[in-house]
Amino acid sequence: MRFMKNATLGLNIVLVIAVAVLFYLHFASPASNSVQANSAKALPAGSFKIAYFETDSIQNQFDYFKEISNELQTKDQANAKILGDMKSTFASKYQELQKVASSLSQAELANKQQELMQMEKAFQGKEKMMSDEMQDEQFRKMQDVKKKIEDYLKEYNKDKGYAFVFSSSADLMYLKDSAYNITKDVVKGLNALYKKKK
Repeated sequence: MRFMKNATLGLNIVLVIAVAVLFYLHFASPASNSVQANSAKALPAGSFKIAYFETDSIQNQFDYFKEISNELQTKDQANAKILGDMKSTFASKYQELQKVASSLSQAELANKQQELMQMEKAFQGKEKMMSDEMQDEQFRKMQDVKKKIEDYLKEYNKDKGYAFVFSSSADLMYLKDSAYNITKDVVKGLNALYKKKK
């Protein structure tokens, strides 16, 4: 029993010494020094810069964003009018049927009910189609806005050297130093580019 304890203790001491030697050899070798040097080159000290812009300012001041928002709103209102007209027509037909239902034969009543069901089905189909189209268009246009911002920031950042540029949203950023706020530059630059392309 005593021999086993001594053997285990001796083995543990040998393992600790072996790990220490390997650790020393690994970090003292020239190869690891070059890896450390390479990583130091990749991230030079003191050059890590971050900036941000206010999302709501882009929404309120970028002319292209305002234009597509107005287009989407106009389209949404037009869709709402079409669906409203369809609903009104359905409601009128339904009320009309309620008034004359007692004077109709079984077959006539069944035909009128079938007509109403088809109108309701057409309304639901139209509503879904319009909603899907609207979502697709909104997604495409928002992606286009995002791409315009990204393209502008790539150009803007060529002589600024920011590692990251964030879009600031109240529910995501809890602290921001206004010294790193580039919103004015971004809005001004985006609008200048947008006017050139018009």
